[in-house]
Amino acid sequence: MEITAPPIVTMACHCRGCQRMTASAFSLSVLVPADGFEVTAGEPVLGGLHGAARHHHCDYCKSWLFTRPDGMDAFVNVRATMLDDASWFAPFVETSTSEALAWAKTGATHSFPNIPGPEVWGPIVEEFARVGAHP
Repeated sequence: MEITAPPIVTMACHCRGCQRMTASAFSLSVLVPADGFEVTAGEPVLGGLHGAARHHHCDYCKSWLFTRPDGMDAFVNVRATMLDDASWFAPFVETSTSEALAWAKTGATHSFPNIPGPEVWGPIVEEFARVGAHP
């Protein structure tokens, strides 16, 4: 995979689905513009939980690589663990904290009990553009 555009926002999701798909407390992702994302090798396969998003996995090892949320074709959620260098990564937003394991804390700047509506994201994206993942 290759990302050629700056991240729009970094996130952690505590929903039960992400817990199951990561076998962990939450998933970590970097939202990038779809036109700044390219699969450079292999053919990812759909897998994981099937619902309002298409979760793409490595056909060989079955690792969760990225997600294309339905109705949001302009964006791709890349799993942060797939970055060559994730040392800069910190979740700026965490969602679905109502489903979080009690001990799972990320320190994200913005925290929501569910996935917030579209009206919330504009100011968050603008703030992230100013301060990045490490305010």
